[in-house]
Amino acid sequence: MGHRKRQRICEETRVDFDSDLFHGLPDDLVLCVLCKLGSSASCPSDFVNALLTCRRLNRLSMHPLVLSKAAPKTFAIKGRNWSDSAHRFLIQCATAGNYDACYTLGMIRFYCLRNRGSGQSLMARAAIKSHAPALYSLAVIQFNGSGGAKTDKNLRAAVALCARAASLDHVDALRELGHCLQDGYGIPQRVAEGTRLLTRANARELAWLPRSVVTLHPLRLHYSGSTNSAGSPLLSDFEYSVPSREVHPVNQFMREWFESGRGVLDRGLRLCSHGGCGRPETRPHEFRRCSACGTVNYCSRACQALDWKLRHERECSPVELFVGGGFIF
Repeated sequence: MGHRKRQRICEETRVDFDSDLFHGLPDDLVLCVLCKLGSSASCPSDFVNALLTCRRLNRLSMHPLVLSKAAPKTFAIKGRNWSDSAHRFLIQCATAGNYDACYTLGMIRFYCLRNRGSGQSLMARAAIKSHAPALYSLAVIQFNGSGGAKTDKNLRAAVALCARAASLDHVDALRELGHCLQDGYGIPQRVAEGTRLLTRANARELAWLPRSVVTLHPLRLHYSGSTNSAGSPLLSDFEYSVPSREVHPVNQFMREWFESGRGVLDRGLRLCSHGGCGRPETRPHEFRRCSACGTVNYCSRACQALDWKLRHERECSPVELFVGGGFIF
């Protein structure tokens, strides 16, 4: 009994000693640790656990400096788990000057909550600070005239926004601008320049992959760790296929939002057929349909090129109309 009593006293003393050490740390040092935690979190729970630890960490975790450093995965909220508290947290991050939060909240408000003006304003706030995803998303809105009528398309502004995002090596923007140059869509046609941008986009994606998982072949690239022989749509513009990059959390949120039933699309509206996008149409026939089968639609040429190698190449077939005992293609 004496041994157990001494052990309990030692444990209580150690707890009090550790607690005194923590409360003796200056706030600046704790804020530095929390900034690192927020910027490197792999999921929201990594950050939320710090909030729930004690009152001091709860207070310091909501400091504007910490919120301004939070990475996109820190507020990677599931569409089915959206709540007022999650909305408030994103607002606090955006107010603190976190441009990833501005972009995320802007996309959610524009496409999911249908607050077009506020959403576009938040994305513009991030775009002014050279936030590449925000620049590209605003370009997609201008290309499609999203949130307005078909006549609201502004190809000149869309190309300018896309070029700015491409200058920051945003892969989708590089691919979109490359196709615009090849087709002469919204910009004078320059095929060679377009091909150069597509090559640059593919090279950027390839550079993100670990060298250990990619083996080169004279005609094709292969991924040694993939169980899917078809692979994913990297280098899709040049008939190559290796694993695709990670989808941005807000794109996952939008797809989950509509597929879970939290968000309801009006009659005749559809989501972009590329699984990594999640953008919905804001008016009927806003997105471009596949010219061969007409069963899929895409918000951009970039999504079309990516989805082609991912799945649609194997599924696409011409539309068949039965008329008078025959088929018209």
